[in-house]
Amino acid sequence: MRTLIKWVLHIVLMLVLAAVVVGFWKREEIKRLMAVNSLFSEEKIVHNFSHMNDAFLTVDLPRGEGATFELPYGAGFDLPEGTDTWIEDRAVTSLLVMQDGQIRFEEYYLGTAPEDRRISWSVAKSYLSALFGILMAEGAISSLDDPVVKYAPKLKGTAYDGATIRNVLNMASGVTFDEDYLDYNSDINRMGRVVALGGELDDFAASLNETFVEPGATWQYVSIDTHVIGMVIRGATDRSVADLLTEKIIKPLGLEHDGYYVTDGAGVAFVLGGLNFTTRDFARFGQMVLQNGVHNGQQIVPSEWIAESVFPSAPTEAGEIGYGYQWWIPVGAHEGEFLARGVYGQYIYFDQPRGVLIVSTGADRNFRDDGVNEANIEMFRTIAQSL
Repeated sequence: MRTLIKWVLHIVLMLVLAAVVVGFWKREEIKRLMAVNSLFSEEKIVHNFSHMNDAFLTVDLPRGEGATFELPYGAGFDLPEGTDTWIEDRAVTSLLVMQDGQIRFEEYYLGTAPEDRRISWSVAKSYLSALFGILMAEGAISSLDDPVVKYAPKLKGTAYDGATIRNVLNMASGVTFDEDYLDYNSDINRMGRVVALGGELDDFAASLNETFVEPGATWQYVSIDTHVIGMVIRGATDRSVADLLTEKIIKPLGLEHDGYYVTDGAGVAFVLGGLNFTTRDFARFGQMVLQNGVHNGQQIVPSEWIAESVFPSAPTEAGEIGYGYQWWIPVGAHEGEFLARGVYGQYIYFDQPRGVLIVSTGADRNFRDDGVNEANIEMFRTIAQSL
């Protein structure tokens, strides 16, 4: 009997030691998985969105050694009636309003500060579009109608085999992908766990093998499409997106602070939503786009590309919000009105005729409620018209 007890205790001890060893070996992966599971919790979301580098693998986007491009302050103005309620209801963390290159309003909320590098979420998609336009002009990619597998051969035989670059830029790949953030087992959340556990997003994209419609037939928001654009860029240039974005866009803009990308376990940038910059540095990018790609007298992004990419070319249904090449176009938009948009309340809103740029970051856990996006756009329009 004593012998049996000794053996049982020995086995239990070995199991405990094994658990300790595995826990130590996998401590970073466990930490990141725990971070994902609590990333959007009410008590942590604001802090988390300013400290993504505490929980995830990242790669720096250095601002370079050049001088900071100053954003001058213009005359202040009073926000329109109802803005304060909107800020509170939508858990806005920063709001910056520019007109004709000058800051007209800037404020930070919920304990955030100007130096906070906030997560962009899908605003990052529009940055990638701008980079893609530069590379197209340089001849790295020959045609938007090239199949994605020409530059990303890993996708041969997958759901993306048959889709063109234009299809994925338009979110019209036809690939089956569940974007429901509230479903633990949705594709978007499975993808998040791949990032958290140090997996590879290229492998995740290559694992998708179902389509619901022919490429180009209809629009459906599929975030992994943007990762495929990143695969195309890397395949065409044999360089990382982080290096290219730093060289072609970040350093020329004269940012105040370094930025960073969240990455997967292979160091590949999470291009569909992993950018982190301060609000003012988001504004520097936005002001360049507002000025048709020109910054400080230099053409950073081809003006023709900006015009093409913010045109509602995606096959959306009549009356739906429009979509271009990773840019949104509001219902009823006038010429030169478009936006970059990310979940939980991240926006860069453009009104070119009025010379207005609005950057808003947030931690809005109710962002998917009916009418929220439309109400946000209407608020931006009201602010722009009040200047």
